[in-house]
Amino acid sequence: MNNDLFDLRGKVAIVTGGNGGIGKGIVDGLALAGADIAIAARNAEKTEKAVRNIRDAFGIRAIGIQVNVASEKDARKMADKVSEHLGRIDILVNNAGIAIPKMPQDFQSEEWDKVIEINLRGPFLCSKAVYPMMKIGGGGKIINIGSMTSIFGGMRMAPYGASKGGIVQLTRSLAVAWGADNIQVNAIVPGWIETDLGRQAQKVNPGLREKVITRTPAARWGVPEDIAGIAIFLSSRASDFLTGTAIPVDGGYSVFLV
Repeated sequence: MNNDLFDLRGKVAIVTGGNGGIGKGIVDGLALAGADIAIAARNAEKTEKAVRNIRDAFGIRAIGIQVNVASEKDARKMADKVSEHLGRIDILVNNAGIAIPKMPQDFQSEEWDKVIEINLRGPFLCSKAVYPMMKIGGGGKIINIGSMTSIFGGMRMAPYGASKGGIVQLTRSLAVAWGADNIQVNAIVPGWIETDLGRQAQKVNPGLREKVITRTPAARWGVPEDIAGIAIFLSSRASDFLTGTAIPVDGGYSVFLV
C-alpha cells in the first residue's frame, strides 16, 4: 500500500473551468500530485492550450472537453468521454462559474437564470453525471467551489451569492446522500483571489483591493496557487473521513472582525 496520504497517482480528476483562474491552480496542484486530468470548459482553444501545458509540465495524461455544465446532455457526455479515454472518474471539481455584477434592481430575469444555471445547476448535473462511475469504482471525491459570497452579502452579487450559498447546501446534501457509497463531498470557499472575476470586482468596486488587504490578516490578495493545497487534500485519502464541509481559504478574511 502506498504510504503517501496525498499521492494521487492512478486517480482521474475532472476540473470544470480548469483552463484558467482558480481552476488552473487546482489543475496544476492535482497534476503535481500525480492525477490524470480532464479539463472541461466552454472555450475549446483555451482548454487545449491548458491541456498541452500540463502534459508538458507534469507528464500526466490529460484531455480537454468542451462542455456547457448547465446542459444535462453535455454533463453526461463529459462523464462518458472521461471514462472512455482515461478509464475511470475519481475526482470532480465543480469550479466553472460566472458573475454579472449589478445592483439587484437592475438584473434581468434572464441574467439571474444564467448565473444560477451555470453556478448551481451545473455542479448538480456534473455531480449526478459522475456518480455512477464513482459508485462502481468504490468511491470518489467531489469538490465544489464556493465564494466569500457563500458567507457574506454583496450588493452587486445577488444571483452569484445565491448560487454560491446554494453550493454550500448542495455540498451538504450530496455528502449525506452519497456517504454510504464512499463518496466525500466538500466545498472550498476561496477568499479574494487574483483572477478575472477578482479583477472584475475591483473595477466595479473602487477601493476594493485596498479594503481587502486591510481586512485580511495575510495582508494580500490570494493567487490561484493558494487553492492547490486544499484541493489536493480534499482529493486524497487524507480526507476520507471529512465530508459535508465548506472550508474558507481566504488568508483569514472571514475570521477577522474589524
